[in-house]
Amino acid sequence: MDNLYQDERIDYIAGTDLKVIQSPSVFSFSIDAILLARFTYLPIQKGNILDLCSGNGVIPLVLSTRTKATITGVEIQERLWDMARRNEELNKLNQQLHFELADLNHLPPSIKKGSFDVVTCNPPYFETVSEEEKNKNLHLAIARHEIHCSLEDVIRVCSQYVKQKGKVTLVHRPERLGDIIYLMKNYRIEPKRMQLVHPKKGKDANIVLIEGIKDGSSGLKCLPPITVYGLDGEYTKEFEEVYIGS
Repeated sequence: MDNLYQDERIDYIAGTDLKVIQSPSVFSFSIDAILLARFTYLPIQKGNILDLCSGNGVIPLVLSTRTKATITGVEIQERLWDMARRNEELNKLNQQLHFELADLNHLPPSIKKGSFDVVTCNPPYFETVSEEEKNKNLHLAIARHEIHCSLEDVIRVCSQYVKQKGKVTLVHRPERLGDIIYLMKNYRIEPKRMQLVHPKKGKDANIVLIEGIKDGSSGLKCLPPITVYGLDGEYTKEFEEVYIGS
């Protein structure tokens, strides 16, 4: 393919015909992004979806297999935004997907507040970052650490751009769950569904999926947990059903 750069490669997303350009030195999606895209309740025939911290666009790509809604992705890193844009072209999704190069704290006027049925985000997980990590690979440091946006920034912006009674869906680390629920409620997003993901049986959860409704009624449903790997080291049936989207 002519538009691959440097150490980029093309992979396929499990359970789909989608191709995705990624690079180990800049960004490679992980299972949490796919799980978020599978977990999210979506309008099927029409609507508007906003994905913040889009990276190379993997979440909007997977969402496009589940809805006919228009999907806008926002990414602050130019290299990743360019990968997302090329992924959109590679999969011939130009009519459904659109990616903006922007800071989520300063979104362009074309992205209207209160206009999205669903807002999704796979944000940076870690609050602090060392200078060594920044210097080693700034692309990865920005994707993993709260350098350009905090968890509060993410939830505040989700609340600003989702419609009344619209849904906000996040994937994060369980150790931040207390902060997530506090901030969601503070910004008028009522947590409604949550699911924990465990790497192996007997291991602590390392992923949390959570969805809230803007000005929704109280009542949080905790879904059965998902375990990724069985004792044989292979994916469990329950995880495959979610990850592949069966």
